[in-house]
Amino acid sequence: MSTIQRICVYCGSGPGTDPAFVIAAEAFGKAMAQAGIGLVYGGGTVGLMGAVARAARDHGGEVIGIIPEFLISRERAKSDINDLIVTANMHERKQKMFDAADAFVALPGGVGTLEEVVEQMTWGQLGQHRKPILLANINGFWDPLCALLDHMRRLEFIRPGLSFDIHVADTVPQIIPKLQAAVARAAEDEMRMGVTPVSKM
Repeated sequence: MSTIQRICVYCGSGPGTDPAFVIAAEAFGKAMAQAGIGLVYGGGTVGLMGAVARAARDHGGEVIGIIPEFLISRERAKSDINDLIVTANMHERKQKMFDAADAFVALPGGVGTLEEVVEQMTWGQLGQHRKPILLANINGFWDPLCALLDHMRRLEFIRPGLSFDIHVADTVPQIIPKLQAAVARAAEDEMRMGVTPVSKM
């Protein structure tokens, strides 16, 4: 992988209390479309999920929604997108999202968003992929998680051999350049070390 064709975006099914979160989701959807990068997301029309998908679609971007059958009504599955994939369960949904994406971005969200992005950290830590993972730290939303990861490093629960890269962007315009730089660095490292890219589990 040397380019980013699609980004998987994890984010809340609610809007949150800070208007900046919706504004950021809309801005990121637009930015992806304008960069020719497709969106892979949870398939709903509500909350930040709906905001990022609408913005990407409204600006001509590719949008792929992946949603488990039991959430179709609750999250109001979006139909006016390039592809809506219905899965049997959450495990299948997450695997398909992983397979379809070249990078992962976590916008603000709740427990589900946290679980999804931490799973990608775990898979990366265990050497199952080298796809970049980025926290969109809008108004410091992810500061507590960053502090927890630093705490784990200090106590050597995240230690050499089990470390992984997490990228953090405080503003939407920083996100795509940071991901592109991470992909370029990974490609250079693989060429220098003669490593076969790991992209699927």
